[in-house]
Amino acid sequence: MAKKEFKPGQGFTKEEWDDTEFPELTDEELAEMRPFAEVLPELAASIRRGRGPNKAPTKRLISLRLSGEVIDKYKAGGDGWQSRIDADLRKLNKIK
Repeated sequence: MAKKEFKPGQGFTKEEWDDTEFPELTDEELAEMRPFAEVLPELAASIRRGRGPNKAPTKRLISLRLSGEVIDKYKAGGDGWQSRIDADLRKLNKIK
């Protein structure tokens, strides 16, 4: 296995890097290893959790092609650009 090399800006100095040893794992140590989810099941479960289903889904996912200028204009307004497009379309179509 190739020896790792020091890279600056990782939170430690070259001297600290040089003072640290990186021994290879033995076959016995490798045999004792267990999967992350087995060692810390609660943490693993919390990481896997997504947003979950919507309680009352009101929107549907679609694919829509818009001009680059339109997308750039809405994105320039910051987060929520997709919701602003939805709001503008609702206004144009007189949908409450």
